[in-house]
Amino acid sequence: MEVENMTNKNGNKVPNQFIIIDDDENILFQSYHSIIAKIDGKNGKIYLDVNYWDYSKTTGKYRNLFLNESKAETERKIKNGEYKLVNLN
Repeated sequence: MEVENMTNKNGNKVPNQFIIIDDDENILFQSYHSIIAKIDGKNGKIYLDVNYWDYSKTTGKYRNLFLNESKAETERKIKNGEYKLVNLN
């Protein structure tokens, strides 16, 4: 398993925001102690935590950076079923 601090747009490490690559090659975004998003290493599908995907402004900022999209785009993808809301914690 590989864990590294997320970096902001200026290239600086951000405390409490992590990118994790697990042994199954899943890529996870963790904010503080909660997994927010998972990119499945086998099929590339994206899963968001049903309880924490939109927890706070800070979580949202780094979720958007992780997914490389706006909140509106994420909400559209949830609504159309492209992203699944699941319990990741």
